[in-house]
Amino acid sequence: MKPSDKTMVHFYQQLGKLFYSIAAVDKTVREEEIKQLKKIVQQEWLPLENTFDVFGSDSAYQIEIVFDWLAENDCDFKQILPDLKIFRSVHTSLFTPQVNALIIKTAKAIASSFAGKNKSEHVLIGQLNALLENQQ
Repeated sequence: MKPSDKTMVHFYQQLGKLFYSIAAVDKTVREEEIKQLKKIVQQEWLPLENTFDVFGSDSAYQIEIVFDWLAENDCDFKQILPDLKIFRSVHTSLFTPQVNALIIKTAKAIASSFAGKNKSEHVLIGQLNALLENQQ
């Protein structure tokens, strides 16, 4: 069964939080990280599927919207991975091997966009990889 538009909006919001945490884990969200995220959303996430938010925009734009809001409001990101784990346990069908690979690809691209991955980004991506590989 195809997930509802509402479920997909929540999915992309979770990803926006996740990608924000990758960018913010070193305490600074850099312009290069934002540009890299927007590029990948355009090239990879928008073509992935066709669901829309209540305003008629592609649901994948929620990644950028949530990321930007969190960056503007300097939010704490420590609860993001546990929240993603809960979301994943409820919506396991959304986390296909293709989607998991794209999540990791996006996270690595954000982390590498400014002076390569630092230790904190590397650790967070390792935790994300473990979460996505875990088939609970």
